[in-house]
Amino acid sequence: MESFFSFILYPVSAILWFWHKIFGAVLGPDNGFAWALAVFFLVFTLRTVLIKPALSQMRAGRKMAKFAPHIQKLREKYKNDRQRMAQEMQKLQSEHGVNPLGGCLPALLQIPVFLSLFHVLRNFHPGAESNFVFDKAGVDSFIQANIFGAKLSNWITQPEAELALFGTDRTSMMIVAIPLMVIASIATYFTMRLSVKKQTDASMANPQSAMMAKFMMYIAPIGALISGWFLPIAVLLYWLANNVWTLGQQHFLTKKIDAEQERERQKEIEAKKATPRPKPGQKPVRDGGKPASEEEGESATATATEAKPSKPAPGQRPGGKPGGKKNQPKNRPGKQASRAKKRR
Repeated sequence: MESFFSFILYPVSAILWFWHKIFGAVLGPDNGFAWALAVFFLVFTLRTVLIKPALSQMRAGRKMAKFAPHIQKLREKYKNDRQRMAQEMQKLQSEHGVNPLGGCLPALLQIPVFLSLFHVLRNFHPGAESNFVFDKAGVDSFIQANIFGAKLSNWITQPEAELALFGTDRTSMMIVAIPLMVIASIATYFTMRLSVKKQTDASMANPQSAMMAKFMMYIAPIGALISGWFLPIAVLLYWLANNVWTLGQQHFLTKKIDAEQERERQKEIEAKKATPRPKPGQKPVRDGGKPASEEEGESATATATEAKPSKPAPGQRPGGKPGGKKNQPKNRPGKQASRAKKRR
């Protein structure tokens, strides 16, 4: 673990050390709330760095929603040719400037941070001489810190003997951990709900996507409640801070994206208004520089010329066949009626 995540273990522990120095100078180095605030601001620091990828993620999601109907048509057209469908979808995404991996980037970047923080917190144990950038004094300070009797590096399901070694018990751990789990679960639910609500009808046209989104909206909060029994208090603080930040960030970025789209819409409206229109009574000029009426007149003349019958050949009556023979009897309703009356 240390060798694989060494490139991020030291930066994460360094950010935690920095914020503990600041809040420890105010509240005391061994104060549990100083360490809790250090964990909170560790999250805020990392999420601030990830704001730009998160903004790109939301923009990519909006773009994907715009041409979701085209994707659905490609799926129906090439449903029997997976390779061709993948090529056409990749072509469509490149034309619209959308990177499908851009939406996953912020979440993927948080995974090594979460694992690194978990590993750093697990290394705060009695007898440790150091913990990455923390010296022995920093390790002892973290071990002695508590929030209402609950130690930050311990979790509810930990054996009683280990809890006693840190100077705490299961009841104290539950009093602090369960409210944190509930608040983190509620924040997760509202975050997922806001995400589903902002999805357009086009992006939710796929029944499987809609069902999965609603499924995750309820499963993710339940996951927060269940996993909280097996995570250290400091990790629950990280999770709580992360979910609260995500909820606020999503609300802020959504308003920003909506404002950008509204400005683009206004620009399109102004561009249409600025397009020159023919004055009242002026004939619209088409391609070629001729007025529409002249083109229509020329077209009508050509049509009349084509429709004008040619002169009959010698021995041929107008409209008849050569030889002047009648193929069908003429239909004369007046004479037929008079003949019928004489017969009566």
